[in-house]
Amino acid sequence: MKGAGAAAHRFVFGQGWLFGGIYSDGSAEPGFDDRGFARVTLPHTVVPLSWGDWDPATWQNVWIYRRHFDGAQVPGGRRRVFADFDGVMTSATVVLNGTTVAEHAGGYLPFAAELTGALVAGDNVLAVIVDARWLDVPPGGSPAGPAAVDYLQPGGIHRDVRLRVVPEVFLADVFARPADVLGADRSVQVQATIDAAVVPAGPVTVTAEIRDGARRLAGAAVTVPVTAPGPAVARLSVTGLGEVELWSPETPRLYTVRTRLEAPGAPPHEVEVRTGFREAVFRPDGFYLNGQRRLILGLNRHELFPYTGMAAPARLHRRDAEILRRELNCDMVRCSHYPQSPHFLDACDELGLMVWAETPGWQYVGGPAFRAIVEQNVRDLVIRDRSRPSVIVWGTRLNESANETGLYERTRQIADELDGSRPTSGAMNRYALGDWAQDVYGYDDYRAEGGRATLRPPLPGVPYLVTEAVGALSGAPLYRWTDTGAVLAVQGRMHAEVHHIARSGAGYAGLLGWCAIDYASLNGGNRIWRNLKWPGVLDTFRVPKPGAALYQSQVSPRVRPVIAPMFGWDPGAAGPGPGALIATNCERLELHAGGQHLATALPDRGNYGGLAYPPAVADLTVDGSGRPDLRIDGYVGGAIVATLRMSADPARDRLALTADHTALAADGSDATRLTFRAVDAYGNWRRHVTGSVALELTGPGTLVGDNPFPFGDYGGVGGAFVRTQAGRAGPVRVTARHPALGAATVRIVAGEPRLGWRAGGLA
Repeated sequence: MKGAGAAAHRFVFGQGWLFGGIYSDGSAEPGFDDRGFARVTLPHTVVPLSWGDWDPATWQNVWIYRRHFDGAQVPGGRRRVFADFDGVMTSATVVLNGTTVAEHAGGYLPFAAELTGALVAGDNVLAVIVDARWLDVPPGGSPAGPAAVDYLQPGGIHRDVRLRVVPEVFLADVFARPADVLGADRSVQVQATIDAAVVPAGPVTVTAEIRDGARRLAGAAVTVPVTAPGPAVARLSVTGLGEVELWSPETPRLYTVRTRLEAPGAPPHEVEVRTGFREAVFRPDGFYLNGQRRLILGLNRHELFPYTGMAAPARLHRRDAEILRRELNCDMVRCSHYPQSPHFLDACDELGLMVWAETPGWQYVGGPAFRAIVEQNVRDLVIRDRSRPSVIVWGTRLNESANETGLYERTRQIADELDGSRPTSGAMNRYALGDWAQDVYGYDDYRAEGGRATLRPPLPGVPYLVTEAVGALSGAPLYRWTDTGAVLAVQGRMHAEVHHIARSGAGYAGLLGWCAIDYASLNGGNRIWRNLKWPGVLDTFRVPKPGAALYQSQVSPRVRPVIAPMFGWDPGAAGPGPGALIATNCERLELHAGGQHLATALPDRGNYGGLAYPPAVADLTVDGSGRPDLRIDGYVGGAIVATLRMSADPARDRLALTADHTALAADGSDATRLTFRAVDAYGNWRRHVTGSVALELTGPGTLVGDNPFPFGDYGGVGGAFVRTQAGRAGPVRVTARHPALGAATVRIVAGEPRLGWRAGGLA
């Protein structure tokens, strides 16, 4: 939600923070000597992290952050001032000038601290006491500690903070809900929550208009009496919209709802939210989007990053959404197992990536205080994201938890009362309805028979969505870069197997594979290496494994032709042998080794015919002694549309270095991912590389990552981030060097940030 108009201001408030480490008595007081504190930019994690080997004991403590700002720079008059926190891990106490102004339990949802009464004209000290211990707060609380939850949660102010200045009577929330989307009488139902610190001199007027860019489609107005301080609600129905374009993964069309509050004797206040027109319905026979049955193809996502934990800027979250939608061709993502960054959700709205939004939790359900937080989390999640067209399911029960019927009837009711336009669900690890209390049955299905992944049939009479599959199969391999080519190929095959079943069997709404990205964990026994879990089709640096190939190929060849082998072409080997899988959207593949025709491969519709584009299977048994190149030509309509080459000659191997972005904002927070890989002459990942990669950075940037990086240990792939420095613009150059593979360089430009009013925040 964006505040606008002359009476409202939003300061970026991520720069200029002081981090004092472990909290000590008095360190939140305004007179405390903080000259020895470290200067940091948000988002921030309280301890340094590597790419693996995270240890919760290092962050399980109470920490202190401080921020000085000049109250004289806050716009004057009769105003209210808030500090808005998008997320603090795990619980926070906010203190302004020695006065506690807010407390919040839980790390994944926003809260606001009103500063109005404690502000002074001169130096103000905003202190945040961050409690990152193992607390009785979802998803934590289990007596077994951090190992009881499948993902690690480093402490810190890990999401954005803003300073918001509004009138005494203002719009605290706007919910825009399109209605009767497929009918001629479509409308937008607007619910505007008014927050009044004083009683205005007369009724207030609320107007709402729907805009397509600069064009106004329609509007409505209502007068509301505000007779007491506190909240009031205005409801408007905006009709007469005319033709609108429907939101879908293929056409993610967004419209702006501009809502304006006018109170007698007070300045006006405007708020803008985005919405989209779409109808998403789950039925026992499947999922329907805008009236058409659609089989969901998707993955689960954790928002954990190497080196920074959950503290990532907007650009990195957006990049994850781009990879899922544009490179892995997912049309849905499950936000497992907590509400994820608003930046990620913004990108999902814009890119057409449907979202399962989930309340924090993982198997454990605690006592009354814990349950009260669960209910509050559902309220906060729904209020935060209910205008988003991308959100199509509310996950209102804790992941894989027992049937706490009373609790989950209440959370379902909360979601229905606050929204009412979306179904509720929750991922189950039991295949039985029992006293299940949601709208869509979500099932985590980890079945295998004879080494092949399979699925149970949908439960009858209910909408049924497979919410996890493949990645956590009992006894499954880790899918590390250091594993054998045969092991890595299994991952891609199994994802193809389960999506084939879900897309060819009646009653499935679709399937969300486990999972998109490797993540830090202590839970899982022999499925963990270096405190990382490895079920992702992308590694922790977001590099695609062979398991990603299936997803990469599920796109029309008219968009982009794909030839993605689920194997490597190693020096001296006899090839991957019979049954080699090649993910492709081509109609026919012709394979050549050493310049000689080797095989013709067609899509395997017998085993994978449920897929839009089944993988092809070939016998790639070759004499590797001559180190022949492999060439694969892809045909559509009798013409070659793509060619892939792979080299078996290590003499031509090199080090490849890429940056996701070549331009960043010099705000001290913005960052981009660097990836370095050992590759063959044609850019394919090369196995069995030893040694380390050393990185060198020059210019106004900061290298975030292990340097040197243990290339051989990780498996010939690695990564880091380049983060900008606040107020320092200019070119940044990064060079990576490997003793055998040589050097590679990328260039990035850090430019002046364009972050809105007073980009750097209050000094």
